[in-house]
Amino acid sequence: MELTSASGSILEQRADSYVVPLTEGSRRLSGATAEVNTRSGGAIARMLRDGLVRGRNGEITVLPALGRMRGKRIVIVGTGRAEQATADRLRSLAGTLVRRLRDLDAGRVALAAQAPLAAVGSTEVAAEALAEGLVLGGYLFDRHRTREEDRPKGIVRSVTVVTASARQAQAVGRGLERGRILGEATNEARDLENEPANHMTPTDVASHALELADDVGLECTVIERAEAERLGMGSYLSVAAGSVQPPKFIVLRYRGAGRARPLALIGKGITFDSGGISLKPGAGMEAMKADMSGAATVIGAMRAIGRLQPRVNVLAIAPCTENMPGGSATKPGDVVYAMDGQSIEVINTDAEGRLVLADGIAYARQERASAIVDVATLTGAMSVALGNVRAGVFASNNRLYTDLERAAAAAGERLWRFPLDEEYAQGIRSDVADVKNVGGRAAGSITAAKFLQRFVGDTPWAHRDIAGVMSVSSDKGEWVKGSSGIPVRTLVRLALGRSRG
Repeated sequence: MELTSASGSILEQRADSYVVPLTEGSRRLSGATAEVNTRSGGAIARMLRDGLVRGRNGEITVLPALGRMRGKRIVIVGTGRAEQATADRLRSLAGTLVRRLRDLDAGRVALAAQAPLAAVGSTEVAAEALAEGLVLGGYLFDRHRTREEDRPKGIVRSVTVVTASARQAQAVGRGLERGRILGEATNEARDLENEPANHMTPTDVASHALELADDVGLECTVIERAEAERLGMGSYLSVAAGSVQPPKFIVLRYRGAGRARPLALIGKGITFDSGGISLKPGAGMEAMKADMSGAATVIGAMRAIGRLQPRVNVLAIAPCTENMPGGSATKPGDVVYAMDGQSIEVINTDAEGRLVLADGIAYARQERASAIVDVATLTGAMSVALGNVRAGVFASNNRLYTDLERAAAAAGERLWRFPLDEEYAQGIRSDVADVKNVGGRAAGSITAAKFLQRFVGDTPWAHRDIAGVMSVSSDKGEWVKGSSGIPVRTLVRLALGRSRG
């Protein structure tokens, strides 16, 4: 779907579908909506007068275009009350709209957006949210459907956002381009997460990362098993021990700030999680193909960072492996050693995410990261605590948390901070090693974070547990059923916020 901006009359655009906004509470039509109303013989005004359209947020009404218009249809989209306008609401509305347009086989779309953009405030920020919503809301994962009738029939070929002035159109164009890049990066992560595990092995993830690096000018290193052994990554390799698939420790580097210390983004990359010897129940296990969502999001974020080119250095680490049972699998009670020399008693092999992250964090410290942010579908306890509305965040550094919170708010990917009191560490004290990988049932997400914190040292660090928000159950706004791609856009905005100028 092509996104462009233009200025002037919406009816001057060659389009199959004209989309005009209607604000809730409006008594008179204005701008492009009034123009289209006049050309349609007053149809919109009559519908407003008769209560057939009200402008409520998300209300979409379709009319046939009359002979005096080039296009086939008029689409009236309710934008809600102007005083309640936000970038989040505009993003969500755009997601709902694009799916309706696809159902209509809308083809080429001209969208009058001056009023909705102005209601949000910053034209460029609003256009960015609009583009994100269009790209995210139009996402489809249907590559394994072999019958044409099972795929959507309609298409949205292009959307031209029409504004009043050429200067405003330039600002809209900048916002659309940035929003498109952010949306496409999120959809890339969604693709990786939605792909069945037999089509997205650690080797497949590594191949994708290498292709991405070539596409956008990143450096990519894939650390194989032998090199991981030499580096002492015993914690990471203990998870891979039961699988026939070779583990791949993926490192992507973006250099935009000379010799400055990098921001490290680390994503848990368990391409399928059976639980290992501590085998999961069979019901719902198919969803464990998405246990590499953390890795998918940091890889997706690196594509956007490579395209946007901020003046910051970013190091992305994706320790990828399967977690499978087998004769060589790690057993409950085994003791393994992390890259930094700490010993770990493995109480439960289904608490494997923290084991791969431990060596990911140790590697980032070896690379002298200025700050570390890890992302993982780490604990079911986080889903219990926050449901599917917010991700949980733990942070050792207030400034880093503030930056992360600001980036998440701009992205519409909400989070909530949890405590890291030292008393919680008592639950992961081991009788035979430096630490054990699980505590009791109480405060399970917090004790998991305390485990990770042992490997951080004095580097500013934040851990984002996305277990509750890694997927959505139905289409709503910019969200599409399946994997969510959260928090790609937060990570990109965090990197942009650290850019030097």
